[in-house]
Amino acid sequence: MAGKLYLVPTPIGNLGDISRRAAETLASVEFIAAEDTRVTVKLLNHLELRKPMVTYHRHNCEAAGPAIVRRLEAGESCALVTDAGTPAISDPGEDLVALCAAAGVEVEAVPGPCALTVALSVSGLPTGRFTFEGFLPLNKKNRRAQLDGLRREERTMIFYEAPHKLRATLDDLAQTLGPDRPMAVCRELTKLHEEVLRLTVGEAAERYAVQEPRGEFVLVVAGCPPQEEAGDEDAALLRVEQLRREGMPLKAAAAQAAEEFGVKKRTLYNRALESGRRDG
Repeated sequence: MAGKLYLVPTPIGNLGDISRRAAETLASVEFIAAEDTRVTVKLLNHLELRKPMVTYHRHNCEAAGPAIVRRLEAGESCALVTDAGTPAISDPGEDLVALCAAAGVEVEAVPGPCALTVALSVSGLPTGRFTFEGFLPLNKKNRRAQLDGLRREERTMIFYEAPHKLRATLDDLAQTLGPDRPMAVCRELTKLHEEVLRLTVGEAAERYAVQEPRGEFVLVVAGCPPQEEAGDEDAALLRVEQLRREGMPLKAAAAQAAEEFGVKKRTLYNRALESGRRDG
């Protein structure tokens, strides 16, 4: 009988955030797959646990993933952990979950700490609909291309960022989304020096142009205000002409076409009137 893969979230800064269920799961498995065993051993020491560990991270996942699955298929159980937060979220753990799914190995997620939900909840920005963008590309061209695709995104946007990339990211956000876009800069969440700044993208860029970024950052950016879609006036004008040929009066034809195509009735009526004068 195959074993089970457990996705066990670990504290993002405060060891007190480890749940009883997470601790019990770590104690029950045969082995732990850790992003960095040196980090995970500190958590295990805190819990007074000793467990065999293997490494699983983005640089070895192609080889380590199948090896872990083979052990699971042989009947062992494994807890997957990252250095901080929930495995498989902006993390190569998603590949291991996919391998388990393909192999028919059961995967169970233990709820727990996740920086994106912590940041969103304290941001002061709309939380009903949001998009998680994770880490932006290192390459400036690719980073700008991704942000360009988010210009009209109406949902709240969440990004992870490292301190050495923060300035470049804030500058790109200001240039693509505009300096007046509201945002929250969340730094060192749950840690001793936790800080949440609610300001605009431009203000954040100016602040960190002179202040050295320190710690890990989560950026929560307001979505674009809903844009009123402009109707297709040219198509609506053709519809007016069609209705007129069918015998409908100009005013009624303009009203019906305006409703069908989502354009202003008076504007369409005036265009149709002018068009009729030119044709006459």
